[in-house]
Amino acid sequence: MNRLKGKVAVVTGGAAGIGAACVRLMAGEGASVVIADLHDAGEHTTGGGPLPMTSFIRTDVSREDEVAGAIAHAHSTYGRLDILVNNAGIVGPNKPTHLLTEAEWDSVQRVNVKGVFFGVKHAIAPMRAAGGGSIINLSSIYGIVGAPDVPPYHASKGAVRMMTKTDALLYAPDKIRVNSIHPGFILTPMVEGHMASLGGDRSDRMREIAGLHPLGRMGHVDEVAWCAVFLASDEASFVTGAEIVVDGGYTAR
Repeated sequence: MNRLKGKVAVVTGGAAGIGAACVRLMAGEGASVVIADLHDAGEHTTGGGPLPMTSFIRTDVSREDEVAGAIAHAHSTYGRLDILVNNAGIVGPNKPTHLLTEAEWDSVQRVNVKGVFFGVKHAIAPMRAAGGGSIINLSSIYGIVGAPDVPPYHASKGAVRMMTKTDALLYAPDKIRVNSIHPGFILTPMVEGHMASLGGDRSDRMREIAGLHPLGRMGHVDEVAWCAVFLASDEASFVTGAEIVVDGGYTAR
């Protein structure tokens, strides 16, 4: 219950899905958490009631001033910053590369890549002041392996993977650890939207996607969020530059 006691976290995209699970579990482990999201956190994050030591600030991660504002809010409200979870992301259009427009490509990179860049950029100073910290970037299995769909998304998650390793090396002298998590298909609003875009019966799509994983099912948000809790905690004090795969065996093939 106290793995993160005394620590302060910012979770982008913390109002739903994996981000909301990170907020709930980190708060449950004693952290003070800022939920930075375009959408009001509400009961989707809290599970039906307000969590202690959490606050919400509307944040569009594609805008540097808003990301900087979220991190400044954490520092001014709670006095420090120890943890940043760069979770906010979008899938974008499911089209082959030659049919994509520049605007469609850029819309995904603005959120998935620039959002991570802005988060890291503005987290460094308060983490240095705190004597170190943990930055956790949500990538994907598709930052490691390829698939014949959603090219902008896959490109963005590959970028996040390499940004993580670069920043892990850059900020290791400051005791700032930077790691990436690579989920398989997790039952989130994003994945629900992806299944809907494929058309057909939802139960059929779920069976097909579950069958991609050797464990025979899709993942749950808490299974990813507990990994984030570990990386945020002192238990992971010697872990940096790592890519943690939470994918039911998908990339083991």
